[in-house]
Amino acid sequence: MALCPPSILSSCPAHRLKFNPFLLTKHRPLPSTLSKCRPSLTTLSPWQFNRLGPRFFAAAPENGVFTSPELAKSFDFSAEERIYNWWESQGYFRPSFDRGTDPYVISMPPPNVTGYLHMGHAIFVTLDDIMVRYHRMKGRPTLWIPGTDHAGIATQLVVEKMLQSEGMKRTEMGRDNFINRVWEWKEKHGARITNQIKRLGASCDWTREHFTLDEQLSRAVIEAFIKLHDKGLIYQGSYLVNWSPNLQTAVSDLEVEYSEEPGTLYHIKYRVAGGTRSDFLTVATTRPETLFGDVAIAVNPDDDRYSKYIGKMAIVPMTYGRHVPIISDKYVDKEFGTGVLKISPGHDHNDYTLARKLGLPILNVMNKDGTLNDVAGLYCGLDRFEVRKQLWSDLEETGLAVKKEPHTLRVPRSQRGGEIIEPLVSKQWFVNMESLAKKALHAVHKGEITVMPERFEKLWWGHRIPVWYIAGKSGENDYIVAHNEVEALGKARGKYGEDVEIYQDSDVLDTWFSSALWPFSTLGWPDESSEDFKRFYPTTMLETGHDILFFWVARMVMMGIELTGKVPFSNIYLHGLIRDAQGRKMSKTLGNVIDPLDTIKEYGTDALRFTLALGTAGQDLNLSMERLTANKAFTNKLWNAGKFVLQNLPSQTDASACAAILAHKFDVEESVLRLPLPECWVVSELHELIDTVTASYDKYFFGDVGREIYDFFWSDFADWYIEASKARLYQSGGDSTASLAQAVLLYVFENILKLLHPFMPFVTEELWQALPNWKEALIISSWPQTSLPRHANSIRQFENFQALTRAIRNARAEYSVEPAKRISASIVASKDVVQYISNEKEVLALLSRLDVQNVQFATCPPEEANKCVHLVASEGLEAYLPLADMVDISAEVDRLGKRLAKMETEYEGLVPRLGSPKFVEKAPEDVVRGVREKAAEAEEKIKLTKNRLEFLRSSALVSQIWSTYTFTRRRGCWRRPWCAARFSGARTTRAWRR
Repeated sequence: MALCPPSILSSCPAHRLKFNPFLLTKHRPLPSTLSKCRPSLTTLSPWQFNRLGPRFFAAAPENGVFTSPELAKSFDFSAEERIYNWWESQGYFRPSFDRGTDPYVISMPPPNVTGYLHMGHAIFVTLDDIMVRYHRMKGRPTLWIPGTDHAGIATQLVVEKMLQSEGMKRTEMGRDNFINRVWEWKEKHGARITNQIKRLGASCDWTREHFTLDEQLSRAVIEAFIKLHDKGLIYQGSYLVNWSPNLQTAVSDLEVEYSEEPGTLYHIKYRVAGGTRSDFLTVATTRPETLFGDVAIAVNPDDDRYSKYIGKMAIVPMTYGRHVPIISDKYVDKEFGTGVLKISPGHDHNDYTLARKLGLPILNVMNKDGTLNDVAGLYCGLDRFEVRKQLWSDLEETGLAVKKEPHTLRVPRSQRGGEIIEPLVSKQWFVNMESLAKKALHAVHKGEITVMPERFEKLWWGHRIPVWYIAGKSGENDYIVAHNEVEALGKARGKYGEDVEIYQDSDVLDTWFSSALWPFSTLGWPDESSEDFKRFYPTTMLETGHDILFFWVARMVMMGIELTGKVPFSNIYLHGLIRDAQGRKMSKTLGNVIDPLDTIKEYGTDALRFTLALGTAGQDLNLSMERLTANKAFTNKLWNAGKFVLQNLPSQTDASACAAILAHKFDVEESVLRLPLPECWVVSELHELIDTVTASYDKYFFGDVGREIYDFFWSDFADWYIEASKARLYQSGGDSTASLAQAVLLYVFENILKLLHPFMPFVTEELWQALPNWKEALIISSWPQTSLPRHANSIRQFENFQALTRAIRNARAEYSVEPAKRISASIVASKDVVQYISNEKEVLALLSRLDVQNVQFATCPPEEANKCVHLVASEGLEAYLPLADMVDISAEVDRLGKRLAKMETEYEGLVPRLGSPKFVEKAPEDVVRGVREKAAEAEEKIKLTKNRLEFLRSSALVSQIWSTYTFTRRRGCWRRPWCAARFSGARTTRAWRR
């Protein structure tokens, strides 16, 4: 944007031609070099400086950031990235202590570094950013900490696939070389998800961005492990886990997906030891290869088929005669399969639980790569699925195979790799959560943490476990926990001698462990003296999906209390899942996935954010294109309103007009009470809106916020006040009247932009920058003051004014009066009502399309009332519209006569059907009901039309159209008054109109 008039551009330094005036905030003094362009410019007020005129605003594209609404037909979505980069370059995302000392801190739920933007990201970014922008405008030092998760499994899989395309395998290149390749991939592709999140408008402090494997967070992970181990809260033990043979790691329950797949149910004979050839039990299993790990055979104690075998021993097939006990337990389902259960606790979660209860041994027959170990005898070294085929063939040869039949299986697969998960007993490191959980629950019960909504009250790529083992020793306590290898070796030498050899545990910590430290590790912990930790911890808010409340949120609370002595955040806001328009979960299989980036290209970021934010906390949101289309229209409506305001401000050369606008004050009660009715009404409604919206923001009722602002802007400001202001701006009334309307338009619109900015940051900032009285960027502007004056009586009076206008509009529509035709009217009411309505005669005439020279006000009906359409707008407020002004009686009689003939023909076709017993008795009930409803409706229309014809022919029409009630609930719903037209002896009909 050029700062100098065209006449003196030649004298302006070249580097100043693209200087951005929007950088001139209170934080940035006006550069002295600017005076070279126009010596007096530095002495101008903010209003005068910015009112250099539309032509100067039109030059905005030169600075590459903002576009004036006076030039663009609609908001250009491509400007969003430019605006975002400008915000970031000005340092607006960083916390500022200029206006407050109580920080508002949010830690971003770190997305996977391998991820692509999806609607789950879109909703958390939207909600987090709304909170951050609101509190930043409230003057609080605001910090939103961004970052990404190393996503152990996902990242390792991506790199392994890349290596496979190069003809390489992870196991062939060694750990160090593989990790180096992962880091190379991360440096090249790791910023993808970050850049996509920026596209959503996330105002994070990117100078504090973290990665769960960076140096600071890795140091925190090691420190946390050692502290918990020293307290006895971390221990090593064998446990049945979900094992991924390909990844060589255990995966959490959250990362296992179950799918219904076709499989086979194998029936196998287990002979009873010491019995005859006919003494055997038939076991039905879907995984025969696990029989080598059988430790018992179980039947239901109430199953008479097998009661004689309870207490005896069974021979496990293909194991050279290994015996296992036949036991009874009510856990066994008599109806499933044969009613006989083989118990393999080392390879089945249910069997493991049962074995622990009954004190049975645990036998593992599988290696971690999915092959069978030496317990399987001849099958040792073979893959689990290969063994299944070979074993069945051998069972058939030995006569122990009974049959096999198709069976639908519930197959557990790795969420990341897709391979079938193997339940496997493995020695793992565990955190004893019992004592941690008690402290966390105590904090919730004490009210230290508020949950909203209340009803929710193995890998090489990851943090390697800081444990070193002693070569040649296998005792349970023969290990060293240390920060690094040098420290571990020193400890080992002190305990085992100078010649000791050590090696580090090859496993890595679950990513949940590092992410559980996220709220404080990102702020410098374990260095509790760091400036960020002292200033910003504990954080204020944790916002995330309700589906990971127990997987992540609870762990952060427990770790925060245990390691820092404080709850990591005081508030938890849980959002729901984004589903499609039919309420289905989005998935590639269903083909209903909506890409946020594609949505942004078509509808804009603001429309997407506004749509996502209108949901209710904790409840799933059905996302439809209709909603997005409607909110894109909202963006355009906002843009057009801005164009109207800007185009109706005084010229940049009219200093006195500018001063007159600045002279109007709306924060003083006396000034508000002196305003004319439309202005007093809209200012009062705005002040009420500010209070309501601010309270909703503070309560995190974001859906209410969006609907309240939408309702006020569209229904009150755009549909009513902007239209009313045209009577001040375009018709006679004097400069003072126009100046007042300009001031009110500007005041209300700039406050709407402020209230709406957290939801729709891009279009509001663009419009704000074009306003003539800006003092700083909208993103750091002050939140509107609350408890401002409002005049309740003016609100009630203007609602009467609106009811009268609607009644006249509805009458015009009913009589098909041409839009451009101006009609006469007599307004009848009590003296006080007549006074405030008559004061706004020009506004009423403009909004109702009345002939302003022929609008009369009185306290009693006119003499020719019987030749008028009589309107009752509200109690004590009526209008009489001369029929001759509204309709050509002769033409209307002819039109209604033809319409009546058509309706009577349709009605006569329905009556015989209803009079036919055959139709009434045999036709479906809903069909008969539909015909009856059509007939009743046709009868009513015929009566209405006959009555109107009668009155028109006699030229003695008495008609009433009255507004029976209006939805007047403030800010929370649509205001849709309905009117009823009634003719003598006729049933009322309703005409809905916004």
